[in-house]
Formats: sequence, C-alpha cells, structure tokens
Amino acid sequence: MSIERAGELLADAKSALFITGAGISAASGVPTYRGVGGLYGDRVTDEGMRIEEALSGPMFRRSPELTWKYIHQIEEACRCAAPNAAHLALARFEARLDRSWVLTQNVDGFHRAAGSRNVIDIHGDVHRLLCTACPFTDVVKDYTRLAPCPLCPTCGDVLRPDVVLFGEMLPQAKIERLHRELERGFDVVVSVGTSSLFPYIAEPVLDAARRGVPTIEVNPEPTVVSRAVAFRLPMGAVEALEGIWRVIEARAS
Repeated sequence: MSIERAGELLADAKSALFITGAGISAASGVPTYRGVGGLYGDRVTDEGMRIEEALSGPMFRRSPELTWKYIHQIEEACRCAAPNAAHLALARFEARLDRSWVLTQNVDGFHRAAGSRNVIDIHGDVHRLLCTACPFTDVVKDYTRLAPCPLCPTCGDVLRPDVVLFGEMLPQAKIERLHRELERGFDVVVSVGTSSLFPYIAEPVLDAARRGVPTIEVNPEPTVVSRAVAFRLPMGAVEALEGIWRVIEARAS
C-alpha cells in the first residue's frame, strides 16, 4: 500500500483508532527495555535475574527498592526525549476527525504532551506517582529529585509509578473505556510501531479486519497482524504519519 492510499482512507474517515507501541517513540531516542538496540537486550540484571522479574508486581511488593532501581534507569534513558513528528501527527488527526483515539502501550506520556487528548495509556504513565497506602498522587516531569525508593510525603509509605508492572492486571477503567470505544466502531484502525504481541493490542486490529473495516499497519518489520491487515506500510512511524498528513492536507487544499 502507498502512503497516498493510506492518506485517502484517513481523509475520508470520520473516526479512527491508532494503536501505538515502542516504535512510535524510537525517533525520539527512547530505547525499548529489551530487544535490538534496547536498554537491556538479552542481558540479566545486576542481581542475575531477567528484567521482567525485576520489574514485576511481586518483586515490587517484596523489594520495592530493587524494582525502583530499574524504573529509575528506564526513566533516565528517556529523560531528555520529547514527542516527535509522529506523535504530533496523531494529535493533528484527532483535531481533524470527528472521533479519534490512541491506544498506546508506551509509558512515556508523549501522546498527551504532543496534544492528543483521547488517549488510553493501557500500561500507564511513568510520570504519575501513586502512594501504595493512601490516596496521595503526584505528577513529576522527571525523576531528578526522587529518592532511590521514594516515600509518600503524606503517610511515609512507598510510592510507585502509575504503570502496569509484569504480572499485574490491566486497569479495569481503561479496559472498559477501550471496549466502549470499540463497540461504537471505527472507520479505520491503524497499528503503528508495535509488534502486537499482547492480545488486547492485536485483537482490535484482527477484529476490524474480520469485519471488513480498513486496517493499516505501520512497521518496518512484519508482525503477528501483518497478514490480517488490508494495507501495510513497511516504514518508520514518522515517515508514514507525516506522509499521510501531507496527503490529507493536499486533498483539503
């Protein structure tokens, strides 16, 4: 599929769902926590465990200071990054369409920072902090002034980032919001920069494809949804989304 055709689909659409993963933030210089070029790759942690174990709910409950050690490393790796042109393009799509939503696995908060308002950050946002014992919440720009294992200023218990750790359930309110929007339906479903390994990320694409709704995938590499989508753009998120927006602008002029 060409960028021209993708642009025509979105130009004619009244609603769209964009599903994003680590690939959309790659141009911002944000590393994924593992994989090629990632922060950890296939290495184990200093303690000799897999990073998924260190960043798990059970580990946080047993040794919050250990989990916080690696949360700090991940936050530091993307501290100087900012939303890129792909995030900004999705914010422009939202402003243009009657209804547009972003379902993202990323915890960097870049979609909202770029101006998107209809965002389901299914895995949370690393900038939001919660107390594990009381209602205290906070939003921090970065972790520069946070202690290695920060404590709640209200009750003194351990704080945690508002993210889904390995082994934890997804937030019920966000799942319900996603289901409500999926039940309303979308004219186009677009997968951007995600390997779609989680069922709740792949299924909206697969279900749309089964029902004949136009589906587009933007990813340099094939994924588990590649054979199901109607159109595939084997390229990076910035190139694809900026190109699609130029087509929309050209049609509107």
